[in-house]
Amino acid sequence: MVSEESSLVERFEAAMAALCGLRQTPRLCIAVSGGPDSMALLHLATLAFPGRVAAATVDHGLRAASADEAAMVADWCARHAIPHATLHPDTQPQGNIQAWARTARYALLEDWRAAQGLDLILTAHHADDQLETMLMRLNRGAGLSGLAGVRTRTSRIARPLLSMSKAELLAYVQAQGLPYADDPSNLDPRFDRAALRAQLANAPWLDAQAAARSAVALAEADVALRWLVDDLAARHVRADGAGHVLDATDFPREVQRRLLLRLIACTDPDAPLPRGEAVDRLLAYAMAGEKASIGALILQGGKQWRIYPAPPRKSA
Repeated sequence: MVSEESSLVERFEAAMAALCGLRQTPRLCIAVSGGPDSMALLHLATLAFPGRVAAATVDHGLRAASADEAAMVADWCARHAIPHATLHPDTQPQGNIQAWARTARYALLEDWRAAQGLDLILTAHHADDQLETMLMRLNRGAGLSGLAGVRTRTSRIARPLLSMSKAELLAYVQAQGLPYADDPSNLDPRFDRAALRAQLANAPWLDAQAAARSAVALAEADVALRWLVDDLAARHVRADGAGHVLDATDFPREVQRRLLLRLIACTDPDAPLPRGEAVDRLLAYAMAGEKASIGALILQGGKQWRIYPAPPRKSA
């Protein structure tokens, strides 16, 4: 009978094969906070890719215990001959602390990955994280791209644990006798995600792994729509003076929405793209053949849609 531990290793290997290809043996930077999820990721990676794993811990200095947690990870890595670095932000916390910490973390990890000549950064996002992300975005009225949740791969960052539950990962580290620490901020109700997590603890009927499968399906649908819009834009979007024209508009609404955003991006790559209800209002103007302002741009609707820079205002 296959043990739960060996089953998890096989699932990890299958996830990595899907992310990287069957014949690739990448050199990996494992982002390890010291929590059970990231310690499970580190252990699984060392089993699947022996000799091709390094680890990095980002210590933001926001908690007194964070230095000890980084030292715990460093000690485990030293005992198992795994290169490890503890990274520290060179900027002070500002604005939304969690957003600042996330931005600093990924910047530090990417710089270290590149300096070490590693191929990918692996993070320990799991199925419960995915469920939380989907619910938070659903509550904000997100569309298809948002509801697809955390992607399995974005550029140099891969997330091979998204099909695994937090309970599975915790059971794994305990069975393997791995050290780990609990971050109290994960339970701090001042943070939206932590508050949601507390509510989900009282809703065991919500299946995080089923939600993760739905997120994969939504992400694949999003990729398919992007492919379709790329093809349609190549055939129907053309330059027109300083602006751009969409010469065919008889498409399903979601395709219209994405083509409209493509028109804006083509005309002014630096323009902030409207979202949600703002896009729907622009669509209504376009379909009614009317004009609408989009920042420094003008939309002219009709059988063809045209976006062009607004003329300079006349001085008084």
